[in-house]
Amino acid sequence: MAAKQDDHDRTMAYAEVALSQIKTLRQGAVPRNYEIWYVYATGYNPELNKAINDTLAERGSLTDADLDQLHDTYLSHGRTTDRIDRIGARVANEIDDIMALLAETLGSTASFGDDLRGESQKLSLATDHDQIKAIVERLVVTTREMQQANSALEERLSTSKQEIANLQVSLDAIRAESLTDPLTGLGNRKLFDRTVQEAIRNAGTSQQPLSLLMMDIDHFKSFNDTYGHLTGDQVLRLVGLTLKQSIKGQDFTARYGGEEFAVVLPNTPMRQAIIVADNIRRLVMSKELKKKSTGEILGRVTLSAGVSTLKPNDDAEALIERADACLYAAKRSGRNRVICETDPEFSGVTQAAVA
Repeated sequence: MAAKQDDHDRTMAYAEVALSQIKTLRQGAVPRNYEIWYVYATGYNPELNKAINDTLAERGSLTDADLDQLHDTYLSHGRTTDRIDRIGARVANEIDDIMALLAETLGSTASFGDDLRGESQKLSLATDHDQIKAIVERLVVTTREMQQANSALEERLSTSKQEIANLQVSLDAIRAESLTDPLTGLGNRKLFDRTVQEAIRNAGTSQQPLSLLMMDIDHFKSFNDTYGHLTGDQVLRLVGLTLKQSIKGQDFTARYGGEEFAVVLPNTPMRQAIIVADNIRRLVMSKELKKKSTGEILGRVTLSAGVSTLKPNDDAEALIERADACLYAAKRSGRNRVICETDPEFSGVTQAAVA
């Protein structure tokens, strides 16, 4: 299919950029360096790109130590796991402290019970006022000590509850970060895959329509080639912001890959989905792109879009494949337009890729 061919062409272009950077800077063509420059070429990690650009602007080169630090800081696959492990360790420490305090409190409670029984026996045998007074005073002291222990336990439990709640917030933030595209702030491919599967299940249960938009920035490669990756990043952010502003309710949008975006529209039939897609296309086209560093007007960004609607027995792959085929039909038909499955331009057969 055209989508697969386009993915191949796009990834090969990224690979060429990565190898070109390695050659230009005379670095070793090792997996670490290739990964750094491949991610740099995609623009998926703006923090990495900024760190590289700043270092090159300052020193004109990157040392092995620089590359190690860049990889560890921005690309190390263990970073999220390490953060989760650290939070898990803190939770475990909190639980250990609480268990130790509970054990201590239980010991105090048992001792308090023994004291009560002992003093109760003494009280039953007491014969004069002074003996009774002494027993009562001891009971008052023991009771006060027990109250203090209970108060300390209550305070510690309250503190631990808050600490664990804070750690839960941190875990939620890590989880959200792992499902978010850092450049656009939209959902990433991982979250999209999960969301579209869930949307298909829900549509089957509720018998409600489900539509999918696949959208691609027209001539995106020329923006990168002409104005550089920073401007390309600006284009991606502009489209991401427009998508955020255009969806509502249960609708979901993600950066599908490179310059391609996806919008999942639950409870939305084909006709309404086409309207949503065209509104997004028009809104993106209405915004003028300006180069931040110089103020130069670079023109307007346009999108091509494909729309598919869930059919009986569809799985995610079939729904996505048809939307992608419609997208590339829109590309072939002149770009800056929306094509759906019922349009004559759409064809279900293998289609030629359009850049």
